[in-house]
Amino acid sequence: MKVTKTPKCFVGGAFTRSESGRVVAIKDRSGAFFANIPLCSKKDLRNAVEAAAKGGAAWAKRSPYNRAQILYRLAEMLEARSAEMTEALTLTNAKSAAREVSATIDRIVHFAGWADKYEQVLGTVNPVASSHFNFTITEPVGIVGIIAPPKNPLLALVTLILHAITAGNSVVALAPSSHAYPAILLGEMLATSDLPAGVVNLLSGDVTELAPTFATHEHIRAIAAAVDPSTAKILEQGAAASVKRVRSTAPNADWFDATFDSAWQLRDFTEAKTVWHPIGA
Repeated sequence: MKVTKTPKCFVGGAFTRSESGRVVAIKDRSGAFFANIPLCSKKDLRNAVEAAAKGGAAWAKRSPYNRAQILYRLAEMLEARSAEMTEALTLTNAKSAAREVSATIDRIVHFAGWADKYEQVLGTVNPVASSHFNFTITEPVGIVGIIAPPKNPLLALVTLILHAITAGNSVVALAPSSHAYPAILLGEMLATSDLPAGVVNLLSGDVTELAPTFATHEHIRAIAAAVDPSTAKILEQGAAASVKRVRSTAPNADWFDATFDSAWQLRDFTEAKTVWHPIGA
């Protein structure tokens, strides 16, 4: 017997409905009703930021090796439920659903491997003309706001999340309500994974409505968004007041491209810390 789920957002390690009670009905490929997706409000976003602040501090203190282990485990969980996720993706694009799930698993494994190695790429030892040993290391920026596109809704969302959490950040991610069901399933996997509560918070809603709040919320320290140029401009203008970083990607980008596998993708979500250590007399 087919049992229809009640999709909910994933915030602070728990499943929540939108405080506004608003929903958007989505249909399957035959045009029949499939589920009501929560339409999150600005208050939901602010609540998610609070959850990210609570969970992010402990995640940043985890060793890179431990973060890698947790990401590997997440890849295993997605692989175990790959058939279910493939079915969820067929709601919008049946042609590339299986390929997208496979690519998402591979990308999680890929960044799990980078978790304890990116420091060697982004950090450095600096030659200085004094009796000091000078080196630069990276630190997470804090809370990263993520806005995922409708295209490749699983792969794009997970890719943007990985760029942030691999480096020790916590995230508040928004999936467009019309393509949010894969994000709902991802939340179920995160709930039973070893990822601490609050590290990844998943919302669904209208990008146009929530983009200004993403941009102006002072506790969000960086934004990664796959949006159109007009929305990107709103994000950049709103982010100027709190001097947060904004990285915009075209929503129709090729998310399978190896460019998104680069460790340089983590650089926008780290800060450089330079240490001077005296040596000699």
